[in-house]
Formats: sequence, C-alpha cells, structure tokens
Amino acid sequence: MNSAQRSTSSEAKRRIVIFDTTLRDGEQSPGCSMNLQEKLEVAHALAQLGVDVIEAGFPIASPGDFESVKTVAREIRGAVICGLARCREEDIDCAWEALRDAESPRIHVFLATSAIHRERKLRMTKEQIIERAAAGVRRAAGYCSNVEFSPEDAARTEIDFLCHVVEAAIDAGATTVNIPDTVGYATPEQMHRVIATLREQVPNIGKAVISVHCHDDLGMAVANSLAAVQAGAGQIECTINGIGERAGNCALEEVVMALRVRHDVFHAETGVVTRRLVPTSRLVSGITGMVVQRNKAIVGQNAFAHEAGIHQDGILKERATYEIMQPEDVGFSRSDLVLGKHSGRAALAARARNLGYDLTPEQLSQVFHDFKVLADKKKEIYDADLAALIEQQIRVVEDTFALESYEIRVGTGKRPTVTLAVRRSNGEVRRTELQAGDGPVDAVFLAIEKITGLSAVCRDFRVHSLTVGKDAQGEVQVQLEYEGKLFRGRGVSTDSLEASAKAFLNAINRILALNHTTAQSQ
Repeated sequence: MNSAQRSTSSEAKRRIVIFDTTLRDGEQSPGCSMNLQEKLEVAHALAQLGVDVIEAGFPIASPGDFESVKTVAREIRGAVICGLARCREEDIDCAWEALRDAESPRIHVFLATSAIHRERKLRMTKEQIIERAAAGVRRAAGYCSNVEFSPEDAARTEIDFLCHVVEAAIDAGATTVNIPDTVGYATPEQMHRVIATLREQVPNIGKAVISVHCHDDLGMAVANSLAAVQAGAGQIECTINGIGERAGNCALEEVVMALRVRHDVFHAETGVVTRRLVPTSRLVSGITGMVVQRNKAIVGQNAFAHEAGIHQDGILKERATYEIMQPEDVGFSRSDLVLGKHSGRAALAARARNLGYDLTPEQLSQVFHDFKVLADKKKEIYDADLAALIEQQIRVVEDTFALESYEIRVGTGKRPTVTLAVRRSNGEVRRTELQAGDGPVDAVFLAIEKITGLSAVCRDFRVHSLTVGKDAQGEVQVQLEYEGKLFRGRGVSTDSLEASAKAFLNAINRILALNHTTAQSQ
C-alpha cells in the first residue's frame, strides 16, 4: 500500500494533535519573555483552549525556566506537559526533574542533523549523530513512556540520512518524531514530499506519530504544516499568534481554523475549543507586548470587518456571501457595545465570561470598581475596554510603585514641568517635581526615574486607541532596557499621559520584581 492509499483510508476521522510551544519557542521571540506567573496564566489558558500538548520550556536553560516548567507540570491538568532537552544526559535528567509531577509528562529531545549543523556547529559524523540521538531517546524513555525526538533542521537534511535517524530514534523509544523546518526554508510541496518519504521508507514509522514544526521566515509556516497533514502527519507544533524566533512559527489559530473550515480537503479535526481563540490571542498579546496586526487572519481586528459597499450589501443579505466562518466561532462578539455606567455586577460578570475570562470574586470586585470609574469618564464601554480592565487585574506584577497623581505644565518653546506622586507597596507616598525633558512624556519618564531611583533606557514606546471615539482609552506599551535586559510595561487610561506613566511604572515594577527574585535565589 502506498502513502496516498494509506492516507485516504485513515483520513475520515483523523485527529490531529495540537502541540503548543508558545511558552518555549514563542517566548524566544525578542521582547516576549514571561515571568513565572505569566507563564502559568498562559498555560491555564492553553489548557482551557483544548491543546493536546503544552511545551512549557527548556528546563536546563536557566533556574527560572526549570521552575516555570516544574510549576506548570504540577498545576496544569488535562494536557500533556512537555519539556525540551538536548540529547545530553544532564539536559534529559533536568527535564525529568522538572516534569516528574505532571499528570501526563513528555520529554522532547533534539539533535541537529543537517550537513551545515553537523559540520559547522556539532563537528560530528553521521554515525555519531545517529548514536547520540538514539542514546538521548533511550535515556528519556527510561523516565517516561512519552518521548518526542526532533532532528533539528530536518528540512535541510539529506532525506536518506533523515530516514535513518528517524528509524533509530523510534527503535530507541520515540513515540513522536518531529520534523522541524527550523529556518523556515521549506515549501509546501517539499514538506509534503518529506513526510510522504518518511512514511514510505522508514520501516517502523507506524510506531510513532509524525509531527511538524514550521517557522515562518518565508511566510509559509501554516501552508507547510497543512501540506504535512495532507501527507500523513499527525501532530502540528504551533504558537498563539504565531510568535517565535525571528519571523515566528505556525500560527495555532490559523492552522486550527484551516483544518476546521476546509475539512473537505484535510479530512482532519482537532480538539481545540475554537471560541477561545480570540481571548487566548488577546491574553498572549497583552502579556508579551506583541500587538496583533489588524489584518491578522482569524484573530485580527479586521478579520471580520467589511467596508466595501458591495461586500456590506452581501453580508446584510447573507453572511456566507463574504464570510467563510462565523465571528462567534473564534471568540469574537457579534455585538461589541455592551455596558454603560448603569450596568450592574452581574452584567459585567456575564460579559467577562463571554469574552473568555473566568474571574475570582476578588478580581470581579476590583474590575467592577475600575469599570465604574471608567464609566464616569466615557459613556460607552466596549469589549476592548473591559478586556483591558480585566487584564490589569489578572496579570498583576507586584506594584512596588503605583501612580498616585501627576500634574504637568507645558507650552510651546518651554521645558515641561512635572509634579509626580507615587505610592509604595508599604503605603508611603513619594513626591517629586522637576523641569526637564523634551516633551511631556519624556518629563514623566524622567520624574519616574528620579522618584524610583532606577535609571533605564526606553527602547520602544507605542500608544494606540483601544476603541473608537474621542473618549476612547489609550493603551501605552513601553520597552525599557536595564542592565542589558528588556522589560515590558503596559498602561491603559483615557488620559494618554496617565497611561504612559502607568506603563513606565509597570516596567519599573518588573525590573524590581526580577531583582527581588534573583536576590532570593542567591
């Protein structure tokens, strides 16, 4: 039986495993690092989303990574928790120590196989590569029965050698063999051919699930992953919003909806709860600071927007004329305008649930208080407004410093004067006044540096409107560099200067939190 025949006979009810690596590969995107609490929050969201495997990190990379994987493994239920390791004994031992409390653990070992990696990076022969790969898999299999092996840069590896490596890994105990397009070099036709060849030429391939991990350097990560599924792959590795190294990874929301909408082509399904795609996308975007582009497929702000008159006319008559899926299917609300100043706690809680947020009673009380304050400032509260209020509560970095008040005097040709007050976590209020900076935002930043005693370099400053109208909330995102590391900050307010101050303080609090954690571990 050839690969096409095998594929046709088994595709009718084929279930594709969704392997999410947002917490590992996604976090490697510059500026996307997360602290422990943020990783745990994303992990809970991924479990609720219904992904099959959560790659929680690379345990040996740092004490922080180890602790993150260990905490996720201990607390998350309902998904396989995976840790990455090189084919080295110390890596694999460390990965198991981090994963041993997981309900369902997986060790993921990898070793580069392409000629350029063998010769220039590893300086190993083909025989040594096969021996090292098999030894790594055997050691991992000694700890748990669920072992994944990845021949790094498989897409640029000689196909005959790739087949030998995969066969050896499966013989050693690998239950999943992942074929990475590490540098985003492959094309859909090539990826299809590689998977088909493995199914035809590796004699023990039926003992393992074939997986793919595609990067987006040439913009083909999703297409390559779907081509692999058509050739018989049973697992796709992906990230929320497609974040990851360089140009990113295969976007989970895109590949999942492609399989769902075009089930007539792929004859496959996933276990993902698609109505949670937008809330999870918003969560990851807010935590990482990676703004989702407006025209991003599935979860972008314009994904279901129609402006052309002909399109609008068609939509009004029959939505299927220009929409191939329903906004509600991925988590968008059909009605965006939801609340006003007279809305009650129950309406707020219901709307939060519809947006995908499960609030504790304490969080709901604080969000309701903030909502009432906001409702006094603007007449209409939109979903994005409510999401911003909620996210400020559920992603709390301990506020060593919180904005108490500010006043600024500025005019054309005059240096701004700012008076700033911040409240410390112990209740102490600090005040300062200075005349400095080349504008009001710069003056606020300099005042914050003075009052907190921390000096950092602002590497990025962005402000945008969360909703519409002159009373819309503005969201400010900043990136500060401190001692060679980048720290994100986020602030939201109807006053853009207040939002800027909150964003700067949020980043300062992250710096202080990291320094406190580092000091405790020493």
